[in-house]
Amino acid sequence: MRLVFAGTPDVAVPTLKELIDTPDHDVVGVITRPDTTAGRGRRAVRSAVGAVADEAGIEVLTPRRMSDPDVAEVLARWSPDLGVVVAYGGLIGQDVLELPAHGWVNLHFSILPAWRGAAPVQASIAAGDEITGASVFALEAGLDTGPVYGTLTEQIRPTDTAGDLLARLSESGSGLMKAVVDGIAVGELAAVPQDAAGVSHAAKITVDDARVRWDLPSHLVERAIRAHTPAPGAWTMIGDVRLKLGPVTPADTDPGLPGPLDVGQIGATKKAVFVGTASGAVRLGTVQAPGKKAMNAPDWARGTRLDENGRLA
Repeated sequence: MRLVFAGTPDVAVPTLKELIDTPDHDVVGVITRPDTTAGRGRRAVRSAVGAVADEAGIEVLTPRRMSDPDVAEVLARWSPDLGVVVAYGGLIGQDVLELPAHGWVNLHFSILPAWRGAAPVQASIAAGDEITGASVFALEAGLDTGPVYGTLTEQIRPTDTAGDLLARLSESGSGLMKAVVDGIAVGELAAVPQDAAGVSHAAKITVDDARVRWDLPSHLVERAIRAHTPAPGAWTMIGDVRLKLGPVTPADTDPGLPGPLDVGQIGATKKAVFVGTASGAVRLGTVQAPGKKAMNAPDWARGTRLDENGRLA
């Protein structure tokens, strides 16, 4: 089949590569978000998907919006049989949805109808789910509401960050997408409507959402920090200084804990740094101060003037 691929970040790359390497299909065009700028020279930086497409010699379109007139014009020229979406980062309007003969399919990193929305992996970790997965579904006007062609499951490990889990799902999901595209191509696969029960939503995460709430129980603090790692990055304040935190460990029974700690109160020893929560404490992993590299919490504490009233907020 003639395929058009829409995607932007690293997690979309395994699926694009899988489809490029499949001889039965032809990726005739790629749509990705516009180049960003970086560095002192403000040089243009291609998206991860755009870079792969460039290397493969595939034509790339970078519209600001899918509703831009040239999108429909270019798609008509590409004449795709099917559109494939993985983490594109923009809405696809009904006029564009109707252009490919077989419509569009989307790889979503949850088992639908659970965690519809922009941040399903982060939401599943924060909620304490033990199992998640990926779904390939037919795009329609609603938010992740289309019928599902196929799913896979993945265990959430106790120390998984969102980055860890997304990396695994992007790899296994690429195989799922290939199987779905193959099935659609030979007419042997039908999409099944989503169950009306079990719907949950995972809204887009903001930087403010990633601020650590020490007034929550320790297990919720630990989950939230993993859910926001590596992006946008969990953070907290000590005085007027903002600190970025790596994953932490619940430490309610840690023998090194220097007595009870109030919410946000820091308890530092030579070997560990603890912070009080609404129930017990957590042991800090890495701490990154502004303009510096991340370091082990005890090293950070030794370089910071902490007293018994030191507190994170």
